[in-house]
Amino acid sequence: MLNANADEISLAVASNFSAPAKKIAALYQQKTGVKISLSSAGTGVLYNQITNGAPFDMLFAADDTTTHKLAQNKFAMESTNFTYARGQVVLWSADPKLVDKNGTVLQKGAFAHLAVANPKLAPYGVAGYSVLQYYKLLPKLQNKIVTGDNISVTWQQVASGSADLGFVALSQVSYQGKLTSGSMWVVPTSIVPLIKQDAIVLEHGRNNNALPSFIKFLHSAPVLQILHDYGYQ
Repeated sequence: MLNANADEISLAVASNFSAPAKKIAALYQQKTGVKISLSSAGTGVLYNQITNGAPFDMLFAADDTTTHKLAQNKFAMESTNFTYARGQVVLWSADPKLVDKNGTVLQKGAFAHLAVANPKLAPYGVAGYSVLQYYKLLPKLQNKIVTGDNISVTWQQVASGSADLGFVALSQVSYQGKLTSGSMWVVPTSIVPLIKQDAIVLEHGRNNNALPSFIKFLHSAPVLQILHDYGYQ
């Protein structure tokens, strides 16, 4: 199914990128008049939606493998794949005193619930489990883990207090280099490397004449500033 409507772009956006994507879309609409609709979910969920016919023009994934997988299965155009951001996983709590700057709260285990996104659906969930495996804490903490389909759910679990702390994206809890609330430990890149996040044009967007201009806009100074403000590299 092809989309020849150049006045509208439909984006599938990984949960961690939802807030900056909204700002980018609003800025682009203001500049061009092209309407942008956003649908946000875990990358795995978006993959399933796309392969089941969801009419998205472009995907912003939370990893660098899903876009290639879509291209291999003829749901996307490999030649359009590019890295739009590199994100960082953090351990965050709504309690301003719970998470120390070195993350030793994990080893102490003095908490009831730890939120981690489903690693089958969310790359940041994979990153969270990588931290637990690095410190050999999975057996000790397994019974304390609560799971959500994406890190928006994980963030909500922590923000609401249903989980004491959880692994989320730096972009969700900081802005312009400052923690927006609570306490956090930024997981060192020596433990979990920056998460490379790729975007790609989907088959539904093949004939959307608005996409080339939008993709060019993604590399502009205002967009790069938005990415920087949300802690992406």
